[in-house]
Amino acid sequence: MFKGALTATVTPFLNGKVDEDGYRDLIEFQIEQGIDGIVPCGTTGESPTLSHAEHKQVVEIAVEAVNKRVPVIAGAGSNSTQEAIELTRHAMQCGADATLQVTPYYNKPTQEGCYQHFKAIAEVGLPMVIYNIKGRCGINIETPTMARLAELDQVVAVKEASGSIQQMADVYRTCGEKMTLLSGDDGVTLPLLAIGGKGIISVLSNLLPAEMTKLCRLWDEGDAKGALDHFMWMLPMMKAIFFESNPIPIKALMAEKGLIKSGETRLPITPISDGVKEKVFQVFREAGVL
Repeated sequence: MFKGALTATVTPFLNGKVDEDGYRDLIEFQIEQGIDGIVPCGTTGESPTLSHAEHKQVVEIAVEAVNKRVPVIAGAGSNSTQEAIELTRHAMQCGADATLQVTPYYNKPTQEGCYQHFKAIAEVGLPMVIYNIKGRCGINIETPTMARLAELDQVVAVKEASGSIQQMADVYRTCGEKMTLLSGDDGVTLPLLAIGGKGIISVLSNLLPAEMTKLCRLWDEGDAKGALDHFMWMLPMMKAIFFESNPIPIKALMAEKGLIKSGETRLPITPISDGVKEKVFQVFREAGVL
């Protein structure tokens, strides 16, 4: 259902509020550059500090601005199952193609608790992409649990950011015919494609959508050497955007390039520090991007 490069979009802020016009412009830029999908209200979109009203506003803007030209996978995850269900219902009502559902964080459910959480959300009836990221959530969705989830009709893909290529390979071996494997980490995009993945939900593509799309298409077309060369050119930039917590560096870069009006973030996410900013910008200068 989903493949290629999909952008986990930042949420542009201006004077403390969602910059609606700026967000529409960003989505238009993404589509003009050939992106394969839009993912609003993920961690890159600072979903933890969006109010419920803002969260719904951002999803509504994304669906309307995209206007069915590419898929929209709306972030709707929560560590409260009921809240995730409510956000999923809203995404369904406003026309999103699927939701992104992160592993419940902080309350650390058991594997059975994870399964029941996603199963309850699936009953809403909208396709979902499960997001496995132990580093932010404190728990890992183990492969046997993922195999159970893959049996649910609404579970169509997994965004894998567990940090273990071996686990990702196990997920593909176990579930590859039933769910699409997507990378949740820019820096392992090519390795994931090599073990059966179909694409990436990317942070870097906020700035470089055409380049991330090119990487996926080179691999899909069978040009392994071209994909490797392109990936190696991008790899230092993929690393640099995490020199401080996401989305601090990517927002600073986008503001520098004029893709958003401001690199403004929302506490507890702070603006990029001067020393880190220079290091990040230098990487992008060396790549010929800035």
